[in-house]
Amino acid sequence: MRREWWILIAAVAMLWLLFQLEAMLMPFIAGMILAYLADPLANRFQQWGLSRMLAVCVVFLLLSMILGLALLVLIPLAVQQIRQFGQLVPGIFEWVETVLAPQIRGWTGLDVAADLENVQETLAEHWQDAGGYLAQFLGQIGRSGMALVTWVTYVALIPVVTFYLLLDWGRLLDNLRNLMPRQWEPEAVRLVARCDEVLSAFLRGQLLVMLTLGAIYAIGLTLMGVRFGLLIGMVAGLASIVPFLGFIVGISVALIVAFFQFGSWLALVGVVGVFTFGQIIESTVLQPKLLGDKIGLHPVAVIFAVLAGGTLFGFTGVLLALPAAAVIMVLLRELKDRYKRSSLYDAGLRKRHDEDSS
Repeated sequence: MRREWWILIAAVAMLWLLFQLEAMLMPFIAGMILAYLADPLANRFQQWGLSRMLAVCVVFLLLSMILGLALLVLIPLAVQQIRQFGQLVPGIFEWVETVLAPQIRGWTGLDVAADLENVQETLAEHWQDAGGYLAQFLGQIGRSGMALVTWVTYVALIPVVTFYLLLDWGRLLDNLRNLMPRQWEPEAVRLVARCDEVLSAFLRGQLLVMLTLGAIYAIGLTLMGVRFGLLIGMVAGLASIVPFLGFIVGISVALIVAFFQFGSWLALVGVVGVFTFGQIIESTVLQPKLLGDKIGLHPVAVIFAVLAGGTLFGFTGVLLALPAAAVIMVLLRELKDRYKRSSLYDAGLRKRHDEDSS
């Protein structure tokens, strides 16, 4: 059997194995991503004279402090604002029905009151369904002690896997490099370096961009006194993984909330100012310094990768989607470069040149 068939069979077997072990792989994949993200920080501490073990411990201490701050401060505030927002939804529908709908009917002749009632009924049905599914899920967890133990074990494994991978990250890379066939090593190292450049720019850079934009939006809206400012800022920051999506979602929701809360154009101008300031910081500081032109992932490709990964492999697929998309993009660029350097690309031009010269 030809070698290509063995490679194809191995690839199919690997995909089948990934499908079978999807749930179990989650803590290991999450640990690999976290170790990859934290490795430059650990290397920096090593350059300052710390041992690898001590550097990894310092990194874990910093991450634990950040996680503890989020759990103790940010998460409770976000949950509180979500509850407050849910209490305001009936009032918003009432305002639309009594104030906005008559104005729309007067301007356009369209009666949106009936459509609004359908929207309310649909939201109520889905809310009840969601509550039922949640109660059923919690009940199953409560009845199935093994499922709860498995879930807790997977979550607890993430920091353990991250710690040991981060501790031996350089050694693991050296071992993989030593296992490569010598004739493939230079080309493989070059491709891995390009993939690392794109991955580091996207994962580390985009993460910092999301956190910075979320902080700018949340702090700005909170200082203005806009209700749910923290929640809006967090959602806008997370949505910034897709270019301009965070800005569009955040400013739309913030304008609506500010209009209902203050009812003045000055507040709306302030909201626009906060998000404009965030975009200026992103375009002049964050993008050039953290991302540059190394990524090249189209926003549609980002959305497709996340949805496809989630559909195929669940939460594990979501974790793998963007790194896999970045690596595939590097490989496609390499194939394009090789194709343009090949004789097939300019075969017709060479043939005409030879005919003209003869």
